Order: sequence, then C-alpha cells, then structure tokens
Amino acid sequence: MNEDLRLPPWLTKPIADPARTRRVKETIAEFGLTTVCDEARCPNRVDCFSRGTATFMILGDRCTRDCRFCAVSHGAPEAPDPDEPRRLAEAVKRLGLEYVVITSVTRDDLPDQGAEQFARTIRSVRCELPGVGVEVLVPDFGGRLELVDVVLHAGPDVFSHNVETVRRLYETVRPQADLNRSLKVLKHAADARYDGLVKSSLMLGLGETRLEVDAALRDLRCAGTDIAYVGQYLRPSRNHLKVQRFIPPEEFDDIRETALGMGFGWVSAGPFVRSSYEAERAVQALVGNVCS
Repeated sequence: MNEDLRLPPWLTKPIADPARTRRVKETIAEFGLTTVCDEARCPNRVDCFSRGTATFMILGDRCTRDCRFCAVSHGAPEAPDPDEPRRLAEAVKRLGLEYVVITSVTRDDLPDQGAEQFARTIRSVRCELPGVGVEVLVPDFGGRLELVDVVLHAGPDVFSHNVETVRRLYETVRPQADLNRSLKVLKHAADARYDGLVKSSLMLGLGETRLEVDAALRDLRCAGTDIAYVGQYLRPSRNHLKVQRFIPPEEFDDIRETALGMGFGWVSAGPFVRSSYEAERAVQALVGNVCS
C-alpha cells in the first residue's frame, strides 16, 4: 500500500483458524487446480476457504498481460490442460458447492483466447452437477465477439467481465486493455439471446473522482449490466500501484444507492467487496435460486 497511508480500522480482519481452510486447500491441491483467491492474494480468501468455497482460475497461473494492480504472475503460459474441466467439476462435487465462480488468466497467445476452455468447463460442471449455479468471469477476448458467444452458448448463469477502473486511469492501471472494448463485450452479452445475468466490477482508491465513478457506473448500466460490484483496491506488493485513498464504508453505501438509482438489479459496494466474493447473493436476490 502507499507508504504515506495507514490502513484504516475498517480494513482489518480477524485472524482465522487455519484448520477451517484445510479442506478447500487440500481439494485444490489434490485436483491440481488454481484459485484466483491465492494467485491474486485476495483479502477474502480465508473467509471463502473457511466457508468451503473458492473461485477457480483456469488456463494456468500466468497471464499474458501485466496490469499494474494485479498480483497474478505474467509471462509465457503453458498450453491449456484438456483434463482441467473434468478435474474442476470433480472438485466442485467434492466440496459440495451449489454455486461456482470460474475465472482465468488472459490468454492473448491462444487462437481462441481461451474461450473454448471456458465453454468446456461450464459444460463439464453442468454434466457432473446439473443443479449447480455457474458464474464465469472472463477476459475481454481481444474484443472478438464470436468468442464471447462461445462462452454464452455454454449457458453460464452469470457472465461477468470486469472494467476495473475509470476511463481516465486505464492507460496507467490497465495499459493492455481498453474500456470501450470491455463495454462492447458486456453490451454484446446483454444484447445476446442469453437467459443469464451480466455483471461487472470496479475497484476504487487509485485516484479516481466520484464523478468518474458515477460515469463508469452509468457506462456499465448503458451497456446492459445487471449487477455491479464496487470495492477498495489494496496494493498486493511494492511492485504494484500505490493506494491513493481509502474509501470509507459510508461512501461505499452512497455509491451503492446511486448505482441502484441507475437501474442495476443488484449492487454490492464496500471495502472488501470483490467480484467473486459471495457472488451467489446477487443471483439469489434477482432470480431466487442459485441453481440453474
């Protein structure tokens, strides 16, 4: 975090009992899987592991992009593992999950950007566990909408793609991404003949203004996004962008009310909000059942 900023009291969490996380960690290791919880150093990972859940990350643990906020390793990734979808479905079954979130590193090196691996993983979970709710958090696929369709046709309950930050900060925070491209992906998903929900997420504390936050939320709503998550950026290491500001909980509450007034069906906003944290709550609220 920024050396000039002290961590405020609302960003502290109690130390959890490691024994409560053991089952999830052992299952992940047994099936040779990766979680974004660990790779991105999520502050909620102990909470999630203690509740018996995790957010799975497919297509390896090395990203072809190098966003300046993200702790996931970057570099030359390995070829996709054809057995990964089956193992992931088996792990979901072992953990007894009713709702699973699946994300990935960005794979600009692959001809299909990893879209088919997403589709195969969704189908594998559906085949093994027909009643489980499935959410995917995908990269932008280089803006190729035919690849978005590959994922949508597999039938996830929630299609999520994070814009992460406001327009002015994109060159600094996400130099290899493009906000208009991401909005195009979300709008295509919202306009497609697709029965699921569309979701995106923002992180705050990188120097954005409140007007810019509201503008970003309006862009998301105009793109047809149903669900918005807004959380606090926390610096994973000294090699990443500094935190410019810690947003107090009451400001997050106000952002949530503003976003709901724009017409979002569900908004989560708070210091520890992350796009996959307690993700099933939005689906339960909007459709009444996390299962398909």
